[in-house]
Amino acid sequence: MQNAILPLHSPLEITPHKACNGELTITCRNRHCPKCQSTARDRWLARTARELLPVPYSHVVFTLPGSLSPLVLQNAKRMYDLLFRCVSETLLTIARDKRRLGADLGFLAVLHTWNQKMLHHPHLHCLVPAGGFSSDRSRWIRSRKRFFLPGPVLGKMFRGKFLAHLAAAFRRNQLRLSGQLRRLQRPDAFDRFLSSLKKLKWVVEVRPPFGGPEHVLRYLARYTHRVAISNGRLIEMQEGQVTFRWRDSADHNTQKPMTVEAVEFIRRFLLHVLPAGFVKIRHFGFLANCNRGKALKLCGALLSATEPPDLLTPRQHNAIERRCPCCNIGTLCLLGYIPAGCVNIPAAPGSNSMDSS
Repeated sequence: MQNAILPLHSPLEITPHKACNGELTITCRNRHCPKCQSTARDRWLARTARELLPVPYSHVVFTLPGSLSPLVLQNAKRMYDLLFRCVSETLLTIARDKRRLGADLGFLAVLHTWNQKMLHHPHLHCLVPAGGFSSDRSRWIRSRKRFFLPGPVLGKMFRGKFLAHLAAAFRRNQLRLSGQLRRLQRPDAFDRFLSSLKKLKWVVEVRPPFGGPEHVLRYLARYTHRVAISNGRLIEMQEGQVTFRWRDSADHNTQKPMTVEAVEFIRRFLLHVLPAGFVKIRHFGFLANCNRGKALKLCGALLSATEPPDLLTPRQHNAIERRCPCCNIGTLCLLGYIPAGCVNIPAAPGSNSMDSS
């Protein structure tokens, strides 16, 4: 394949295995690729594992109503930013209420935009230490063992904040309203649209606090760098149709096959390609980037925290250290980048041909 021509649409990284006879790994380095996210995830986990607190964590999921999907798809960056903002304001406000927790929270939030059928379903997964600082930061306030924050209360405030910010964006002409949404360009029609959303129950799922750092790391690995569909869910492609597995939550999470036209499959996948440069993993409260260093030191003092254990697997360490996945002995060496367009793939150093995988 020395002179193979590939029609590419984004730069590829070519990495030879030093100890494996010049065998190459070619990675597209695209964050939406189901095969190229594992190493990025492992590196992120290695950094984050050092910041985990020795306290239970709670998993909170905020979901936007399905009737908002057309508006979100036409205004992806603005609406996803708004989702992050309203979720953070809701969690921080409710947690500070002395009737609820009376503490300042810190948490991370991860954006997902799909459901099991690859349809548009924007929601945020929030991983929250089950407690926080007192207002004077002199002590750590723990939540109750089996209860974190009330889901219905979070849902009502989340709905109110999102609709208020959405109305403000409309008044400032910051929303794109074209195609099937053209009718919403009139103020009276947009007000009726907001009223219909206000009548809906906005779902916020609050799971009881669970175990310590090892459980948290397992959750992080599951949610942070996931894409719309993994290769393991693909079954086959025949006669222009793609069959994949999906999990039916209404039927005890039973796995079922689904077959769609190839063009429809691609359309569904592209619904979840985020705007360029969009940050889908964000930290808030005392874990925000501007506060994290000082806050973690204070947490260590208040919680008498010790050095967190190494929770990564040997495979994850090998990926971070760029060990060869074939022999686990040699190291991967960056050969170069293939720019966008049709290009010649260079030969591996010291060989007349090369394989790609």
